[in-house]
Amino acid sequence: MPPKNQLVEQLDPDTTALLTVECQQGVVGPGSALPELADQARSSGALDRVALLVAAAHRAGVQVLHAVAERRPDGRGANSNARLFQAAGRLPVQQHRGTDAVRVAAPIEVAAEDLIVRRLHGLSPLAGTDVDALLRNLGCRTLVVTGVSANIAVPNAVFDAVNLGYAAVVPSDAIAGVPAEYTPAMIRNTLALVATITRTDDVLACWQERPVRE
Repeated sequence: MPPKNQLVEQLDPDTTALLTVECQQGVVGPGSALPELADQARSSGALDRVALLVAAAHRAGVQVLHAVAERRPDGRGANSNARLFQAAGRLPVQQHRGTDAVRVAAPIEVAAEDLIVRRLHGLSPLAGTDVDALLRNLGCRTLVVTGVSANIAVPNAVFDAVNLGYAAVVPSDAIAGVPAEYTPAMIRNTLALVATITRTDDVLACWQERPVRE
């Protein structure tokens, strides 16, 4: 955990964006294709904390982006080069474009100024999507990464953000993976080496102290 003043500076609303990763109904909602992951995201409180961070970002003027993974019904353009993709294609709930499965899940509130970035391929919310260009156009230097899963998409987002020159911040209690004990191990042994690890309350405190400038 960095010193408070350092975290406040790093999370300046003018140069920070908040990214929610795959917080969509078909992943973390009641009818999830991945019920174990959905249960962990909800029972751990991670999804509720993502919602708190999104609400605080809206109040402080921090740009919010929602990264959504989806597929075309015909699968065109989707990967098939890993067991994960092959298994996903056989799941009873499909993340098809235009369906409820790819809508941002409650209790997260999507504001008119939020940006929703959708991808049809790959593992990363950043690589091969519009996120980098959008962040640069917004003058962003810090990316706060939240959501699921700590197994794959969240570390992909963190690594890609760092490779692109952004400072990555991870509220450790606002991400989830399976099994439950995997998430703290991933944070401690991997993400802590490349990102600032903090907690939701600390991020909320920073944004309360640094209201949006007139």
